[in-house]
Amino acid sequence: MEIEIFTLCDAATVDNGKLNILGTFDQITAPRFPMFHRHCAVALRVRFERIEEGRHPVRISFVNADGKPVMPSLSGELGAPGGGDPPWVCQHLIVDLNNTRFEAPGLYSIDLAIDGRQERSLPLCVGLSKSVSPPAEPAV
Repeated sequence: MEIEIFTLCDAATVDNGKLNILGTFDQITAPRFPMFHRHCAVALRVRFERIEEGRHPVRISFVNADGKPVMPSLSGELGAPGGGDPPWVCQHLIVDLNNTRFEAPGLYSIDLAIDGRQERSLPLCVGLSKSVSPPAEPAV
């Protein structure tokens, strides 16, 4: 098994076996907290060798720096059929995250486990945006 892509992005789709990713990122800001991030997605592409056929449980957890969940963990499965050519199969998984609540600025992590084993983590830095002052009036 090889994790080819695991990213946080603005949006993702799968079309005719192709994973399309828009706007990958690892930092967001807000003028105040708590804040809601309206929409983003986690995109995953995993390559299984044909000898790894079968069901592979997947769990995605989103936690703050203290390890407290931002949202409940998401669980599912990826399937790897055996036999045939080519000798591998790629599976895609897209998890849409809507109105994700962040209580405070800080470091967060999106953690990926496959077959009960921690495989990858995506860091996310959530910061407080600086207020922008209006431009100064021209001197008369």
